Amino acid sequence: MNNYGFVRVAAASPSLKVADCDYNTDEILKQINEAESKGVSVIVFPELGITAYTCGDLFLQRLLLEEAEKSLQRICDATRDLSVTAIVGVPVEISGRLYNMAVVVAAGYIHGAVPKTFLPNYNEFYEKRWFSSSEELKAQSASLCGQCVPVGVNLIFKMSGFSFAIEICEDLWTPIPPSCAAALSGAEVIFNLSASNETTGKHAYRKALVSQQSARCIAGYVYAAAGAGESTTDIIFAGSSLIAENGSVLAEAERFSFDSQLIAADIDIERLRNDRLRNKSFSLSEYRVLDNIQFEEIDIDINKEEKEFALNRYVSSTPFVPAQDATLDERCDEIFSMQVGGLAKRMLHVNGKTAVIGVSGGLDSTLALLVLVKTFDKLSLSREGIYGITMPGFGTTDRTYTNAIKLMRSLGVTIKEISIKDAVVQHFKDIEHDAGTHDITYENSQARERTQILMDYANKVNGLVIGTGDLSELALGWCTYNGDHMSMYAVNTGVPKTLVRTLVSWVAETQMDQESKIILEDVMDTPVSPELLPAAEDGTIAQRTEDVVGPYILHDFFLYYVLRFGFSPAKIYYLAKHAFSGQYENEVILKWLRTFFWRFFSQQFKRSCLPDGPKVGSVNLSPRGDWRMPSDAAVALWMKQLDTLH
Repeated sequence: MNNYGFVRVAAASPSLKVADCDYNTDEILKQINEAESKGVSVIVFPELGITAYTCGDLFLQRLLLEEAEKSLQRICDATRDLSVTAIVGVPVEISGRLYNMAVVVAAGYIHGAVPKTFLPNYNEFYEKRWFSSSEELKAQSASLCGQCVPVGVNLIFKMSGFSFAIEICEDLWTPIPPSCAAALSGAEVIFNLSASNETTGKHAYRKALVSQQSARCIAGYVYAAAGAGESTTDIIFAGSSLIAENGSVLAEAERFSFDSQLIAADIDIERLRNDRLRNKSFSLSEYRVLDNIQFEEIDIDINKEEKEFALNRYVSSTPFVPAQDATLDERCDEIFSMQVGGLAKRMLHVNGKTAVIGVSGGLDSTLALLVLVKTFDKLSLSREGIYGITMPGFGTTDRTYTNAIKLMRSLGVTIKEISIKDAVVQHFKDIEHDAGTHDITYENSQARERTQILMDYANKVNGLVIGTGDLSELALGWCTYNGDHMSMYAVNTGVPKTLVRTLVSWVAETQMDQESKIILEDVMDTPVSPELLPAAEDGTIAQRTEDVVGPYILHDFFLYYVLRFGFSPAKIYYLAKHAFSGQYENEVILKWLRTFFWRFFSQQFKRSCLPDGPKVGSVNLSPRGDWRMPSDAAVALWMKQLDTLH
């Protein structure tokens, strides 16, 4: 397959006229053809869309029922040479009872029909006046358009690459919707044919319902709502169609339009499958829900030409970073509060009154210091009990040194300056290392000396050493083993680099005075560097981390999809090309993707012995939390696939 696990689905709200089957079918066929041209695999139409939902007692007119079946035959004939599958709503008479049905049509055939179970008969709804519930349906097949068609609520339709099930409008609004059982039995996308009318506040509730059901079922949910053409007498319809995936709304139709509406979105089936694999509660619960339900699988085989798949879906280049919308402040506050809460618990547990932190003037130590300060405030401890230690070395620049001092002064912590130069020079002599050789020994000796100072000073003041390293550095192994790798509590281990910058910016905007804000803004503008190599001749930073390991924005993107969904290199590369189009050339993305996988596998031994730290997002690399990986796992399979990409 060349669609990387995506399936394109659509929800339609065609223009219609009540009880005019010919007109309605013409509009349905227009949208089926539009869906075909857009590469849609399955399109769903509103409830009873062939006749219209608001026909009332006209449903008991024989002519309307006969014309509805003729219209269904027209749709069958029209799809004979198409690759799109259509789900249409139509009244169907079986054994002297009338059922509100969803009929699946593909390649000229009817593959199955699903009846509505829960018939609303309250307020403005009178469905039991005309229709029978699926509970009354005894037959397992019916004659429809001259075909013997499987009927029932227990049908799961299997297509190339995914499977789906169907429920109808009110079924979703019940305590345990039929889609729950269908999802537990393997349905990955749920299609809902609906004629839910509008009342004040109902749209927000309905949207939440669709979103939550997609999350509960770990599924795609495609909801086709009846449009304005259904509005009649006392009730109003708006065409509130929605497409959701595991709790996230991917597409939403324009409401109250008198034009036909069609929304399409690409649902990531592989992503859903990975979440289901991880969620053992999802698989265990099937034994409690499915006691009396046996699902039947129906194959829909469509011979269609494989085409290059062009993704029709927004892919964020910074998946760890909260969206720049009204929720940003709330999400940043929540993350920051979790960091503070975790550290506060540890301080209370050890009855701690002091803490030690290395402050470099870089992003990570800045965020850790801000967390530490807020923790002391929360515990009503004096900020003077925070010992901020700056440790100038061979690569320390005036800019970072000055920012470190200014920041600590503005926050009111106790400032200590301890140069590591003499100690490291002595160490070089002890181990017989040439100080002029700027290799890994030269760099790591400085990092370990700084950690030794922090640990020993913490012993002196009876405090905790607060770690500053972030999630991205741990993923790449960009830390010195038993150097900055180690602390007594590490507040940033669950925070990737792209999110560190966002959190510092949020704190600067929402919680700092003007003087501190200016300092934080300069910290954010400073290139990321461990400053372990001598500065440039002009005194600026010469060692830039991203020149060596690659852009953190790329590595955080790779990390998210590796840890959160277990995607292959090929799919991650495909998504990255989409997300970073116009920002990075394909060969650059591929270069750093190779670097990511090589470093990720080779550096697991560092992650196997991490200090404690709070998990704040959906993924974490702690061996006690999310990630249990053997330190000696081979990367060969991943590199082999990377070699095939271009």
